[in-house]
Amino acid sequence: MTSEQSLIVTETDLERLRQVIDHHGGGRTAELVEMLDSELSRAQVVSSETVPPSVVTMNSTVLFEDEQTGEQRQVTLVYPRDAKSDEGRISVLAPIGSALIGLSVGQSIAWPLPSGRTKRLRIVAVPYQPEAAGHYHL
Repeated sequence: MTSEQSLIVTETDLERLRQVIDHHGGGRTAELVEMLDSELSRAQVVSSETVPPSVVTMNSTVLFEDEQTGEQRQVTLVYPRDAKSDEGRISVLAPIGSALIGLSVGQSIAWPLPSGRTKRLRIVAVPYQPEAAGHYHL
């Protein structure tokens, strides 16, 4: 799935994401939940107050690039209940969403898609991160 680079998640995000994993573990999203769980298991956990502002946390707005096409896209990473893809609000359980969580600006990740292809994404910027803005309870 990924190279062995470091992922960083906040204690709060980890706790909430574990609830998402428990809630969505079966059914049609089981494989996506498993991939997210695998990513979280290798993450470095930090407090919301100490997470670097360049890290993609939940409710962050992130600009990423598809390294194969050069196409850039800006999305906000949200919990499944808040997802609205037409508004750029991507669920952490979507293939791209689970790839982005915990990455920092400049990092790339190779992520398998349901189609069997692999997408290589690079984090270009994190224009908004709740923790950096002092919004610890989003």
